[in-house]
Amino acid sequence: MVVKEEFLSRLRKIFGLNLYEAKVWTALLSRGVSTAGELSDISSVPRSRTYDILESLEKKGFVVMKLGKPIEFVALKPNEVVERVKKNVVRYAQKTAKRLDELKGTDVLGELSTLYTKGVKYIDPTELSGAIRGRGNLYNHLDMMIRNTNKELTLVTTSDGLNRKFEALKTAIEKAKKKGVKVKIAAPINKKNHKIAKELAKSAEVRSLNENKVKARFALCDKKEVMFMVLNDEEVHPNYDTAVWVNSPFFAQALDNVFCESWSKMTPLSKVKVK
Repeated sequence: MVVKEEFLSRLRKIFGLNLYEAKVWTALLSRGVSTAGELSDISSVPRSRTYDILESLEKKGFVVMKLGKPIEFVALKPNEVVERVKKNVVRYAQKTAKRLDELKGTDVLGELSTLYTKGVKYIDPTELSGAIRGRGNLYNHLDMMIRNTNKELTLVTTSDGLNRKFEALKTAIEKAKKKGVKVKIAAPINKKNHKIAKELAKSAEVRSLNENKVKARFALCDKKEVMFMVLNDEEVHPNYDTAVWVNSPFFAQALDNVFCESWSKMTPLSKVKVK
């Protein structure tokens, strides 16, 4: 049986399987019921590995072992497999979350914190920096930065970026506002994002910038941390979107001064006319 590599790759990503597991499972699906030896021949998986693979698939809920001799394995309906995998994923996530919650206040977390604080003492904060790749990672880091902001938060983004930030960062921005953070958001406001801008205006001061004059994507927190995206979001795939994060009050304050000059010239949301 020949199964396209592309299809096997998709199965591996969706169900969290390795290559041998995907090959043996699809081979069993094509037969319904089969022995390990037969599946080894069909899938081209070494016979010495087939039993281990089938045992793994059985634990994950993909197959059932049929009692008797020779030992045979029965494929479950794909719909049933999906439901089982979903339950296993939820169960695993709940257990992991519980373990992480139990970690709070323990000696392990205390030791990790000690390692971090002692290590930071040897590094000049103005030299802390890093590169972040992938839009999901970018927003995770932005969320962390916003949660750690105490006084001022500035977000500058594109028209489409405003919609994305509303979806990814709305809760973090609302919490920042509640603890007294002054939030400023600048982006080109048009009919595609006007409603989103009005929602964000409940937690921030939103102004419209002229994208023909200024086109930028960055976040500025407490005039200390800066995260700026280095690529045009209209031209880059989300997986390859890249940002640079810098913990540098010197650079952050300079950028804030430049931004404030532009901010005073931007149009307040209340005066934006959407055609």
